[in-house]
Amino acid sequence: MDSYKTPLGEIKITVIGHASLLVEWNGKYIYSDPYSEAGDFSGREKADLILITHNHYDHYDESAWSKIVTDKTLFVVSQDVGKVSDRYVVLKNGESYNYEGLMIHAVHAYNVNRRNDAGELFHPRGVGNGYVLDFGGFRLYIAGDTEPIPEMRHVTNIDIAFLPKNLPYTMTDEEFVQVANTIRPKYLYPIHYFELDVAKLIGMLDTGITMIVNNK
Repeated sequence: MDSYKTPLGEIKITVIGHASLLVEWNGKYIYSDPYSEAGDFSGREKADLILITHNHYDHYDESAWSKIVTDKTLFVVSQDVGKVSDRYVVLKNGESYNYEGLMIHAVHAYNVNRRNDAGELFHPRGVGNGYVLDFGGFRLYIAGDTEPIPEMRHVTNIDIAFLPKNLPYTMTDEEFVQVANTIRPKYLYPIHYFELDVAKLIGMLDTGITMIVNNK
């Protein structure tokens, strides 16, 4: 668990595994893409807010979030997910939601080149989300499943970025570093990876970016 001070209070970040994250903020527990194979959610704190980036099984996993959900949990989801409970908000790319002072911005996340055996993009444009969480000017970027895309030039002033790195679905080492060096977060967390050459990635990052791995 890593702690950071923001204008809206301290946040504590845990990378549970795969793309699953937990952000603790002012007594609230915010999960992103809870996934059963990333960890055991049965003993986790109950969720106040759950973000879902898209409807693939390793991001939209009812068996995971059913263990942390209550009748007060709010879901913020992409348009391909739709209604998951009586308390949910669908955000399209470019839309925002104010959650008790925390601004949640949905941003683009998609493939440009990577396709399945049928020739279809794994993640088409305009379907899934990345999210920028703005804690009064302290900004987290959860990229979702994406390649380097032009819209990332609008993802600015990022303090912490969570970027995916795996093939064939998201980014190569070089693309991962390209995105990091473009948006220039202060802290960079690799997620959604199968293997990680930490020394190689750190060696390619611009100065001023600190990469953090194995955060539990």
